[in-house]
Amino acid sequence: MKIDLITLFPEMCEAVLSESIIGRARKSGAIELKCRQLRDFAFDKHRRVDDTVYGGGMGMLLKCEPIALCYEALCAERGCKPYFVYMSPQAKPLTQEKLKELSRKENICVLAGHYEGVDQRIIDEFIDEEISIGDYVLTGGELPALVFIDALSRLVPGVLSNDECFTEESHYNGLLEYPQYTKPQSWRGLEVPPVLYSGDHKKVDRWRFEQSLRNTLKKRPDMLDNRELSDEEARLLKEFEC
Repeated sequence: MKIDLITLFPEMCEAVLSESIIGRARKSGAIELKCRQLRDFAFDKHRRVDDTVYGGGMGMLLKCEPIALCYEALCAERGCKPYFVYMSPQAKPLTQEKLKELSRKENICVLAGHYEGVDQRIIDEFIDEEISIGDYVLTGGELPALVFIDALSRLVPGVLSNDECFTEESHYNGLLEYPQYTKPQSWRGLEVPPVLYSGDHKKVDRWRFEQSLRNTLKKRPDMLDNRELSDEEARLLKEFEC
């Protein structure tokens, strides 16, 4: 997968995206990621890419032309038009299902807005989809963009060591993950559930399934509202509610 990030703060984004799992994935070639400086497409000596808002109001708005030129330049470089995503608090919150859908795309471009956002004409003419990481507002789109890119990249083959690294996690299959434990077996009088060191893999799998379902009921019962429950899941949920 090839990912382009259009931002006013590429150094900030590079600092995050060059570390840990994502950094290693970039070095191995599992993903190709470029942070592009929007100001490189400004026209004046001050490299301004924003201006005042028509109709009045506080704050500044990112202008059309620098964004359009930057996107068109990367399209020419990539030889295609990447799926263009704008990080916006007005969009529906990001979900694991949406990430799975977008992980099948070969080229994605992410626009990190700033100040009061971007000129609506860019959204109307260029943006394929707006994405939010939650119903709240931050000072800029860089942090949401980094969250989105991190969550998306880890679903790309070769980024994680094994598919189970994400298929067993919360939200992937519509449930929250089961509790997990590490050594020591006993810590301050608190014990690891014996089934986890029993050596019986079928019992471990069963325990994890039940705990995953119980965890979801306890912490995020809303996730079960639209889930097509199996007979086994329905039976267990009734037991848990008793």
